[in-house]
Amino acid sequence: MTDYAQTIAPTKRLHLIDYARAVAIIAMAIFHFTWDLEFFGFVEAGLTSTIEWKTFARCIASSFLFLASISLILGHNPVVRVKSFINRMIWLVGAAAVISASTYYAMPNAPIFFGILHSIAAASVIGLFLRKLPPVLLILLAVLVFLAPFYLRSEVFDTPLLWWVGLNANIPRSNDYVPLLPWLAPFLIGMAVAKHSKAKGLFENLLDRQSPPQNIFSKALSFAGRHSLATYLLHQPILLGLVWLAAQILN
Repeated sequence: MTDYAQTIAPTKRLHLIDYARAVAIIAMAIFHFTWDLEFFGFVEAGLTSTIEWKTFARCIASSFLFLASISLILGHNPVVRVKSFINRMIWLVGAAAVISASTYYAMPNAPIFFGILHSIAAASVIGLFLRKLPPVLLILLAVLVFLAPFYLRSEVFDTPLLWWVGLNANIPRSNDYVPLLPWLAPFLIGMAVAKHSKAKGLFENLLDRQSPPQNIFSKALSFAGRHSLATYLLHQPILLGLVWLAAQILN
């Protein structure tokens, strides 16, 4: 979701990354729209809690983290662009804070205290320190991160101050709970893939072969992917408002 001035050269962008980010947002919009329909009683209660929809949501969250890590490697490896990183983190952390504040007000029984934006922000800081690791070690670390909640859960982590870690014995109620463990895993995998691809010259090859968006569809995808954070923040209020309006008209 985050961009990190996703470039290899200052004037070039990988449109494929923008397209992939836009597709992930579209998938998230589909999930949120279904959740909105369920919330207002247009579809059966508990639909988005089924294993199929939960798996769909987890795949979407994984794709956001995976793509964010690729952008991190493209933008800040081997040299960290400090100003760019700080500016993006300010926007990301600010957006996460807005989501937390609004959901604590609107949905106090299941607020978003550590959702996908919070997780991307935390993973980005961690990733900045791990970016020098070789791909094989990043993959190994991803496996350990993924397995940790299965073996290391403890009531010690049940305090709200430690919920972000993901090792709590009791899962807190939240409409979007994406703790570091195990969700740092797809981020680390993305870093490994990006580092390996960069070493093999794949990104440069894609840059040489790509062409600018040619039609309205590809241009819309490129725009949404390029401004992914704003698109993400705006889509749910718009969808929720539309479903609410339909409920008022039909009820």
